[in-house]
Amino acid sequence: MMTSFRKKHRNLAIGLAFISPWIVGFLLFVLYPLVASFYYSFTRYNIIRSPQWIGLEGYAELFLDDPLFWISIKNTLYMLVFGLPLSLVVSLVLAVLLNQNIRFKAFFRTLFYLPTIIPAVASAMLWLWIFNPQYGLINSVLAMAGIRGPGWLVDARWSKPAFIIMGLWGVGGSMVIYLAGLQSIPEQLYEAAEIDGANWMQRFRTITIPMLTPTIFFNLIMGTISMLQYFTAPYIMSRGVGTNVPPGSPLNSTLFYSLLLFQNAFAYFKMGYASAMAWILLVVILLATLLMFRTSARWVYYEGQ
Repeated sequence: MMTSFRKKHRNLAIGLAFISPWIVGFLLFVLYPLVASFYYSFTRYNIIRSPQWIGLEGYAELFLDDPLFWISIKNTLYMLVFGLPLSLVVSLVLAVLLNQNIRFKAFFRTLFYLPTIIPAVASAMLWLWIFNPQYGLINSVLAMAGIRGPGWLVDARWSKPAFIIMGLWGVGGSMVIYLAGLQSIPEQLYEAAEIDGANWMQRFRTITIPMLTPTIFFNLIMGTISMLQYFTAPYIMSRGVGTNVPPGSPLNSTLFYSLLLFQNAFAYFKMGYASAMAWILLVVILLATLLMFRTSARWVYYEGQ
């Protein structure tokens, strides 16, 4: 009995030794920052001075006295409401087209997937040139057709649509996931529907979409989380418009939530304020994800149900 007990403890010790790098990394780089940021969110902390406890004052200031907070929420919701559905639809259409028996199918799949592996900074610099209102690619093509192109990133009316267009360029990741979902649909279902006289639209509506709902659900969750944390492209591209242009320009039209959080933390050194914003973002993402899971039973179909 004692030998068995010692053997179990020895195996446990060996197992803990093997995973100790992960445990140390989790404690130092995940758990500690998480707990520390929660504490700092109730303080006034600027790195130089010790944190000063202020309770819920920082949260109250965000909701009641900070107009940029609401502007950033409005801009982020714009991308969530308009940009995310459009990217989901475009990636689904591409996946359906590239799932057909066409020539050079592998080439086109690779072509549409390539933008997703290009570093974010490189792609942002490329799109800075494409959206340049004077000599950019889009406005140059429009000029050849006799159309005066918009200001894009220097025009508050067109800045967010510009980011949506840029996002459509990188839908290859979602497209590949849709392709995997499409190829898991049994071919017999299409054959039976075709024998019954269903046309391609009826087959798509009654077979493809219902069988693809788990994949749509996954892309919806990942896209929502990603869009709520939208940061890299607006930060780089707003800076690329001009050296003295603050992030979020023009007229704060691209001041997304994560960008404002970054500014408060690393430009104004309001670490307590930024921590409060981070925890609000965490709660919003958590609630949005829970809501999607709660409503998924109404429209997500899993094979075997």
